[in-house]
Amino acid sequence: MSAEKIISDWKKKLFKPVYWLEGEEDYFIDKIVQYAEHNILTEAEAGFNLTVFYGRDADWTQVINACKRYPMFAERQVVLLKEAQHMREIDKLESYIEQPLTSTVFIVAYKEKKVDGRTQLAKLLKTKAELFTTKKMYDNQLPDWTNELVKSKGYTISQKGLLLLVDHIGNDLSRIDNEIEKMLVNLGSRTSITEDDIEKYVGVSKEYNPFELQSAMAAKDLSKAMRIIQYFEANPKAAPIQLVLPTLYNLFSKTYMIFGQASKDEKTIAANIGVNAWFVKDYLLVARNYGYNGVEKALLLLHHYNLKSVGINDTGTSDASLLKEMVVKMVN
Repeated sequence: MSAEKIISDWKKKLFKPVYWLEGEEDYFIDKIVQYAEHNILTEAEAGFNLTVFYGRDADWTQVINACKRYPMFAERQVVLLKEAQHMREIDKLESYIEQPLTSTVFIVAYKEKKVDGRTQLAKLLKTKAELFTTKKMYDNQLPDWTNELVKSKGYTISQKGLLLLVDHIGNDLSRIDNEIEKMLVNLGSRTSITEDDIEKYVGVSKEYNPFELQSAMAAKDLSKAMRIIQYFEANPKAAPIQLVLPTLYNLFSKTYMIFGQASKDEKTIAANIGVNAWFVKDYLLVARNYGYNGVEKALLLLHHYNLKSVGINDTGTSDASLLKEMVVKMVN
């Protein structure tokens, strides 16, 4: 069951007694908990019927006693246990989960990990609770997810703007959502987010960023690559070398995988190498421009200059100088 399905059920007044939210992706857990805290009960009902615990400070007896109370002046009460992964003796909740009250909606936010599947608690959750498990989203899933998020808010986003946003923020769904909300507030009557909006409101240059450097390297456009690196040199916080090198490594390592593909179909290639289909054209361009030997050479150079960037076999050369030297060797 997805976060959207749980919240949709709640909007229809369909509740289960126990919801156990666990896993590595905080965003979806936070989304469910926030809705539960502010929307299941009215403001008047919440005063008597909303109880919030934090795992580090909560005692299991207090939590169970709260769950066993009956609601006052309302059909149900809500008990939230946040940061449950820090709670001592959390397995003691088993007795309540085994026989919960239908008038209580008990929601447990167990972040960063999952309950050990070998335990009695884990087995009980599968049969007695709504178990919601999250995992970190793969990088190749981020563009589609972000695009759908924008659509769900009634807006659209240009492809370049989308890729620029995702490339700049990375795998931080909460921040992506927050940055989108910030832009929407400033759009006025417009319903489409552009790369200009990304530049203005997120604070990343639409022309000078790791994504554009990657495009310049794919096209073997040395002059453009040098202009971008010079911008990085003048604006060190825009793209430190530890952000740039992984971007270029991703470009060449994914291209390296293409050489072993029998299929020429872009969707098939994307599925086989685990990337979004939008990026396959870039990798095919790199394959044509560099060839197998050129891509292998680029990967070796990336390894070499990554070591230099952390001071191995290097005596303090600036990040920009290292990048310039590396891209010249890659292109030539």
